[in-house]
Amino acid sequence: MYFDSRDTFCKQPFGAVETGKRVTLRLKLDKEPAPKNVRLFMYCVHTGSGEYRKMKLCGETQTENIYSVSFLAPKPALYRYGFEYESNGEKKYIRRGRKSKAVVYEQTNLWQLTVYENTFRPVQHFAGGVFYQIFPDRFFFSGKEKAHVPDDRILRCDWGGIPEYRPLPNGDILNNDYFCGDLEGIRLKLPYLKNLGVTCLYLNPIFEAHSNHRYDTADYLKIDPLLGTEEDFSNLCEEAHKQGIHVLLDGVFNHTGSDSIYFNKKNRYPGKGAYNSKKSRYYGWYQFTNYPDEYACWWGVKIMPTLNKQNPAVQQFFMGKEGVVHHWLSRGADGFRLDVADELGDLFLDGIHARTKAENPGKLVLGEVWEDASNKVSYSIQRRYLQGKQLDSVMNYPFKDAILNFFQDRDGEEFCERILTIVENYPAPVLHLLMNSISTHDTLRAITSLAGPPRNSLSRDAQASYRMDDGTYQHGKYLLKMAAALQFTLPGIPCIYYGDEVGMQGYGDPFNRGCYPWGQEDGELLAYFQKLGQMRARHPLFATASIYFWACRKDFILYERSDGEESCIVAINYNSQDVTEHIDLSEYEELRAYVGEISDSRLVVPPYQAGICIGKRKQQPSL
Repeated sequence: MYFDSRDTFCKQPFGAVETGKRVTLRLKLDKEPAPKNVRLFMYCVHTGSGEYRKMKLCGETQTENIYSVSFLAPKPALYRYGFEYESNGEKKYIRRGRKSKAVVYEQTNLWQLTVYENTFRPVQHFAGGVFYQIFPDRFFFSGKEKAHVPDDRILRCDWGGIPEYRPLPNGDILNNDYFCGDLEGIRLKLPYLKNLGVTCLYLNPIFEAHSNHRYDTADYLKIDPLLGTEEDFSNLCEEAHKQGIHVLLDGVFNHTGSDSIYFNKKNRYPGKGAYNSKKSRYYGWYQFTNYPDEYACWWGVKIMPTLNKQNPAVQQFFMGKEGVVHHWLSRGADGFRLDVADELGDLFLDGIHARTKAENPGKLVLGEVWEDASNKVSYSIQRRYLQGKQLDSVMNYPFKDAILNFFQDRDGEEFCERILTIVENYPAPVLHLLMNSISTHDTLRAITSLAGPPRNSLSRDAQASYRMDDGTYQHGKYLLKMAAALQFTLPGIPCIYYGDEVGMQGYGDPFNRGCYPWGQEDGELLAYFQKLGQMRARHPLFATASIYFWACRKDFILYERSDGEESCIVAINYNSQDVTEHIDLSEYEELRAYVGEISDSRLVVPPYQAGICIGKRKQQPSL
C-alpha cells in the first residue's frame, strides 16, 4: 500500500489548489488479498459534510494495483480526505500517518486539501523582498521637537538604557517610559535600511496611545505626538517609496485603550466616552457586563477593552469610505498587519480586506496568526483566512519555531516535516508572502533564544541585566548566522526585527524592545545580513521558487529552491566535526557562493556554518 500526498505520482497538483482546478489522486494497493470497492472519502470541514468517490483501476505492477480518482476542486474551503476499501470481507481505512505517508488503521487522521478562490491574487510585488520590523520608540530619535506631548510620560535621556519593567506597588505596569524614537528618525535611516536590502517596513503601532508599545490605541486618526505628525508620516512614506520600500502599519482593530477618546476611563479627553455615559456615541462600541467597570477586554487586560466588531458603527468607522483604513492608505501606507487576527471575526476580516482592495488592489493585508493559518480553529470556529477575501498572508510563526527548534533539538528530519507541512497546506501565492521572523516584539530576541540561558532559569531582574559573555556571544553568532541563512532562503519573506542584524539581545517584553545600538553595532553580523539581503535583491527566484529537500538528518539540512531558471542550494552544517559535508555542484552552471566557498565544483560547508550558492541547473529537479 502506498500513498504520499507530497509525491506527484499520488497527488497532482502538489499542495493547495484553486477552485475549478483538476485534482488527481492515485493509490497503490497490494493485489493479494484482492481489494474491492476502493473509494476516496472527502470531508468539508467548514460545512461538516462528506462524500465518497469511487476509484478506478488505472494500472498495475507485478504485485500492486493502481487506483485513481479525478475531480474538479470544489468551492473554497478546508477539506480532509482518506481512502477506504474492502478485503477478505473487512473494511480497511487508509489514513495519514507520520509525515504525509499512508497507514492502514481505523482513525480519523486525514490528509488536508486547501481549496482557495481562483480569483485570489495576493499582492505579489512584495514577494522576494525583505521585511524590517521597527518598534518606533526604540529605533532612532531624530532630535526633532514635538508638540502636545502629554505630561504624564517619562521621557528618557539615556538611549540604550534598560526599559522600565518594575510594577507599581499595586501591581500595575504603566509602560510610560519613552526613549523618543520617531518617524523622522526612521526616515533619516532609510539609506541604512536600503543597504540592508529592506523592501518593506513593518511598523509597530504609530497611532496616538498612552503606552510606549501603543497597542492601547487612543485615537486611530492621529499619529502619537512623540512620533511626530501626519506630515512626518507622509514624508516617511514618500521617501521610502522613492527608495523602493513599502510601509506596513500595525492595525490594532480588535480593542482600544481604556484611556482613549472612545472609552475615556481617565477623563483625559473632553467628550463623553463609553465609560463615562451610556448616552455616549461610543457606548455600543463595547460590551459591558456590569456598567461601567466590568467589560470585555483583550485577554482580561483592563486597559484594552474589546470593540464590539458586530456593531455597524464600529464597522463603518474602520471600513467606511472615509474610515480608518482609507485614512492611512490615502496618506501613503501600503497595507496593514492585523493584530490578533484570531480575535477578529470572519465578517470583520472580510470587510477590512474588501475596503483595502477597493482603495488599491496592490495594498497588503497580513494577519497575526501563530499557528498553521490554513486549518486554524479559533473560538470553536474553523477559520478561512487563506481561501481568498480575507488575508493576503500571515506572520509565519511555524517557520520560526522550526528554525529555532532545529538549533535546540538538532533534528533535521523534524525541521523538514514542519516546513513541508506549511508548503503543502498554504496556497502558493500566500506562501511567497509569508512574514518569516525569527524574533519579534512578542518573543525573545533571536540570539538570546538561540544561545542564552532558558528564560525560566532567570529572575526578572536577572533577565533585565543579562548579557552574554564573549564565548557565549560568539557561539550565538554562529547559530544566528545559520538561522538567518534559513530565514532568508525558505519560502516567504524574511523579516528582520530591528537590531537582530547587529546582535541585539533581550528576553521577553520589555527587554526585547531595547534601543537600537547606533555606533555600537556588531559589524561582522551586519555585513552578513547585508550580504543576505543583497542576494535576495539580485535574484528574483526567491519570489516564486519551489523547495526540494535533499537531506535532512541530525545536525544537517540540505535543500534547493528553484524557479525553473535559477536554483539556490542551501546547506546547514550544525556539526563540530572537522570533516565537512561537500555537495556536488557539477549539475549547475554560473555558480556563485554567497555564504561558504565553492572548491572543485563543491560547496564546502565548515562546522557550525551555512553554505548558500546560486546558479543555473542543467536539469530541473522533480518532487
